Amino acid sequence: MSHPEPDSPQHRIFAMLDVDGDGAITHAEYLGRVDRVASAMGRAAGHPVVAGARAAHDAVFEDMDADHDGRVTFEEYRTWVGHQTFERFCRRALGSLFDIADADADGRLDRAAFTRMRTAAGNGATDAGQAFDALDTDGDGLIDRDAYLRGIHAFVTTGSSPMAAAYGTGRRSKAP
Repeated sequence: MSHPEPDSPQHRIFAMLDVDGDGAITHAEYLGRVDRVASAMGRAAGHPVVAGARAAHDAVFEDMDADHDGRVTFEEYRTWVGHQTFERFCRRALGSLFDIADADADGRLDRAAFTRMRTAAGNGATDAGQAFDALDTDGDGLIDRDAYLRGIHAFVTTGSSPMAAAYGTGRRSKAP
């Protein structure tokens, strides 16, 4: 078994998703992100945007779990992650978290909503704030959905992105 570089993008994301730190992402851990973001944003579990997010995250987990044992190891994640899977699955799932946070559905989040969304998803508040600052290139105090998704895509595929700050050092924040 190969081990991840401690500060690689894959390691940092995996560490955030492996909530209990046992070396595997479970279905409950992965879908827990949707529930935490919905709760942080005041969205009811039965709201259509939350239901859509759960369906998108279910599809991602099913595809990541190559051996279908209900646990995604780092090896499975590392083999799975990349440009094609981002476009096929992650864009929809990550966009759905943004949509939960976007209360007025205008495609933009202010600092408070962005920080609540990202901390509920497992990032530290300072890391989320730094990512917000880097993504808010025009200084209008808003992040648009496309810029957010481009930032995550760049981090996942190249490791260089304004979203890198959101993933801290690979140690998961204690989400509410």
